[in-house]
Amino acid sequence: MIIAMDGPAASGKGTLAERVASHHGLPHLDTGLLYRAVGRDALVRGVDLDDAEATAEVAAKLAFAMLEDPELRTAGAGEAASRVARHPQVRAVLLQYQRDFAKGDRGAVLDGRDIGTVVCPEADVKLFVTATPEVRAARRFLELSARGIAVTEEAVLADIRVRDERDSTRGVAPLLQAPDAALLDTTNLSIDAAFRAALDLIEAATSRAGRAG
Repeated sequence: MIIAMDGPAASGKGTLAERVASHHGLPHLDTGLLYRAVGRDALVRGVDLDDAEATAEVAAKLAFAMLEDPELRTAGAGEAASRVARHPQVRAVLLQYQRDFAKGDRGAVLDGRDIGTVVCPEADVKLFVTATPEVRAARRFLELSARGIAVTEEAVLADIRVRDERDSTRGVAPLLQAPDAALLDTTNLSIDAAFRAALDLIEAATSRAGRAG
């Protein structure tokens, strides 16, 4: 079973994807980490994040085993990821890895911004996880503060708005809800409530597929 979970930054999709994957015994891939890693490596090498060809070369040399770096969870890495993700050349390099991951023997849970629309349009279940920008900013602010990162909630909200605009208007694989994806708005939900809602939506989708089959 392939489960695609898309949505904007700090919507809760990553945490939900991890819990859903554990619940169903499936591998999980946070595809955003791939782009964060490309952004990180580009900065380390002094590569211009707006240079499509140069960042694609960085992506081609990405060590996929090195995705546990805590630096990938920083706000700076998120900004870098949003910038390099605009480049079709970078996305093309990373696309096959994501598809190969999804097509493992057991299936997988992948979360990102274009899983249900581009990476795995044939996914068995598609969820689009969202929340208001203000709520997402508050969540990200608490997350960053807990790590000892000095930042204001206003700055986080401004960053989220910029990333939302960039991700939803980019020319290749923009952030959008697939026509057959179920919407999960987590604005007023705790993580436990959102998890239960996600499981209900997954069960409903698989039940429909079973009846159709």
